[in-house]
Amino acid sequence: MKRLTRTLLFSSLLATSSLQTASADECGTVTIADMNWNSATLIANIDKFILEHGFDCDAELVPGDTMPTGASMISKGQPDIAPEFWSNSMREALDLGVKEGQIQYAGTTLTDGGEEGFWVPEYMVKQDPTLATIEGVLANAKKFTHPEDPSKSAFYTCPAGWNCQISAGNLFNALDMEQAGFELVDPGSGAGLSGSIAKAYEREEPWFGYYWAPTAVLGKYKMVKVDFGSGVDETMFKDCITQEECLDPKPTMYPPSAVETVVTDSFAKKSPEAMAYFKQREFSNAQMNGLLAWMEDEQADGEYAVEHFMKEYKDTWTAWLSPDVAAKVQKAVDAL
Repeated sequence: MKRLTRTLLFSSLLATSSLQTASADECGTVTIADMNWNSATLIANIDKFILEHGFDCDAELVPGDTMPTGASMISKGQPDIAPEFWSNSMREALDLGVKEGQIQYAGTTLTDGGEEGFWVPEYMVKQDPTLATIEGVLANAKKFTHPEDPSKSAFYTCPAGWNCQISAGNLFNALDMEQAGFELVDPGSGAGLSGSIAKAYEREEPWFGYYWAPTAVLGKYKMVKVDFGSGVDETMFKDCITQEECLDPKPTMYPPSAVETVVTDSFAKKSPEAMAYFKQREFSNAQMNGLLAWMEDEQADGEYAVEHFMKEYKDTWTAWLSPDVAAKVQKAVDAL
């Protein structure tokens, strides 16, 4: 009788252990935030495809945006995954959510981070390498003719009301650009700013101004980020350059913005294999710029773009996965 009891107990423990192991690797239903910009919707669709076909998840895209998605993940545990989270926008709240066991940082989405800066066309730098530096730009200010006043030089800034208009304006002052003959040009809108780059590129004319990555514009038009020779002074950038009241601005390059994948703690615990994927899944800005340019040219949404990515970027996505998972995903790609 004692032997039978021990046997039953041992069998029960084995069954419980097996159930716990199965539960730990169970993906189940997963919600993914589909943010309302192209890079984020592309990555969300890539994650959905790989989670469904590689990890047998029941994945669903749900509408999302940075602040409300972050708040919902922390307070409600939904959605499970935010694939492209510009986490500096609510870093304190996210860090607190991690500390309290509500969310986790699963991996880096953009290896270069969100990138901002002052840019000139590559064709100008090929003609004069000094234009890759702010000293060279200021010394050649007359090349950058103002569209409305030929006696002035044009610096294209952010549209009115955008946060980057503040930082660009303060750096304009910190770099003594007005003294060199430059004047701020408000493009009126994001489309106006990108359109000014496109127009200059089509005519191979000079252009100098603020822009950011990853974007379709920098995927289509090769631009060079101007080096201020200052490095990054994060304290100056945070406490002065980004503030409307910046009385004594000093030059600093833009620090990269952290762009990460954030997941709920419950998802991380129930699907460790998928978490391993998120730790590997990342894009360079140059790669994402190219993908965004393709999406714009093809007028492709995320669902269409993911097919292009899975077929044309096999070397990229297979590096994120174990061979057996990659084989399962490849089978689904072949069926597209």
